[in-house]
Amino acid sequence: MGRSALVKACATVIFSGLLLESVAAPGAAPPPPTAGAPAAGTASAVPAPKSPVRYRPDRFAGRAGTYYRLVWGVDSLNVKWAESGEVIRFSYRILDPDKAQELQDKKAEPSLIDPRAGVSLVVPSLEQVGQLRQSTDAEAGKSYWMAFSNKGRLVKRGDHVIVVIGQFRADGLVVD
Repeated sequence: MGRSALVKACATVIFSGLLLESVAAPGAAPPPPTAGAPAAGTASAVPAPKSPVRYRPDRFAGRAGTYYRLVWGVDSLNVKWAESGEVIRFSYRILDPDKAQELQDKKAEPSLIDPRAGVSLVVPSLEQVGQLRQSTDAEAGKSYWMAFSNKGRLVKRGDHVIVVIGQFRADGLVVD
C-alpha cells in the first residue's frame, strides 16, 4: 500500500468514526452537558454576531506620523472627497502651535497635487467669504481645515495626493 493510499484510508476511518459518534441511536439518552455548556431548553451562550469590522489602514507609516508630529507639530492629517467630489477637504490637528505656524500663514499659497490625474488644485477665494480655509492663530489640540476646488472631479477617492503649504509638504495622503 502506498503512502497516499494509507493516508486516505486513515482519514476515512477517522471521519467515519466521527460520524458514528455524532449520530445518536433512536431512544438513546443525549450526551451529558459539558462544563460551561447551557442546559437543554435554555438560551444559547453563543454571543450574537457583531457588526463586521472594516479594515482601515493607517493613514501613513509610523515614521511619517512621527515626522509630522516632531517637525511640523501636527497630526491626524486627513483628505476627504466632499460635496459630491467638487471639493477636496484637507484637515489636520495642531499639537504645537509654534511649529505649525507655517500651515496657518495667510501668505502661504496651499495646493493639492494629484500625480495620477496630473493636476494641482488650489483653495478658491470667494468675494463675500474669502479663502475657503481657516487661517486663525494656531491653538494646540484644535483641528483646522481647508477646501480645495476639484472642478471636473479630476481627483478621485483612493488617489494618493500631496499637500503643499509653503515649506510644509505631506506626501502620499489617500483621498477618502
